[in-house]
Amino acid sequence: MADILDYCEGREVRSFEAGELMVPEGGRDGQLLVLIEGQVEVLRKDTQVSYVDEPGSLFGEMSVLLDMPYSANVKALSDVRAYVIEDALNFLGSRPEIALHVAQLLARRLYYTTSYLVDLQQQAAGKREDLDLVDRILAQLVKKPEEKAGKKK
Repeated sequence: MADILDYCEGREVRSFEAGELMVPEGGRDGQLLVLIEGQVEVLRKDTQVSYVDEPGSLFGEMSVLLDMPYSANVKALSDVRAYVIEDALNFLGSRPEIALHVAQLLARRLYYTTSYLVDLQQQAAGKREDLDLVDRILAQLVKKPEEKAGKKK
């Protein structure tokens, strides 16, 4: 299968400086960005949910596919170059290889999100002793010295 970047040749390339917002959470311009080079962070409600530096990575595909606002901010951590796809829905549907690439990307994200959710549920149910141990250690570290010794104020 050809690389997603091969299908972008001839399209607009935009440069972003470190710190620049590339995709605004809540925005709705319908564009798709394809990373050529650089490092990017994905922030949802000011919390970093992903760090991306792999050429060919897509940003904005969920918004385009679901016809909804962008669900996260995408911010350049370094100087970044990315293809800007204005006719994103047509681009995604133009070749089966592109659709397959997006399907694999979304399936990978769903797999990791589901795994994380299961870990959280198991921790909440007390079934993940390794995570419970971390919680107990952290609780001990934040206790006041008199609480550790069993003394009360």
